[in-house]
Amino acid sequence: MQSNPPIKFTLLIDDDKVINFYNEKIVNKHQDFIKVFAVNSGMKALQYLNNAILGVVKKPDLIFLDINMPAMNGWEFIEEYDKLDKAFTSSIKIILLTTSNNPDDFERYKTIELLEDFINKPLSDSLLTNLIESHYKEKTF
Repeated sequence: MQSNPPIKFTLLIDDDKVINFYNEKIVNKHQDFIKVFAVNSGMKALQYLNNAILGVVKKPDLIFLDINMPAMNGWEFIEEYDKLDKAFTSSIKIILLTTSNNPDDFERYKTIELLEDFINKPLSDSLLTNLIESHYKEKTF
């Protein structure tokens, strides 16, 4: 079995600066992650991604997305993200990272093909390892 591929670049989208700071530390310490960048709004994330399409900044391999944010929430971000060039977005995995206990949020997540997973904050080393196992490790049968 091959070793896990590293996640070269992760984009965190969360309006809470303290959560972003904490999650950046956790991701940066994990052996399978190389670099992380945090933005505090869906609009800033879309600006970042549009710059990545132009080749100005690095394209993320993985996005951790909060649901409950002011101005543009996670669901609204997904609607706008879905309008981006599919050749660009097809290789990016999006994982909802939230404190929401609303069952409607989980049900909505299950209907959106763009979303890989729905997990609760905060991130931890073991949670990141489980995500790698679930979403990136090659399956052998």
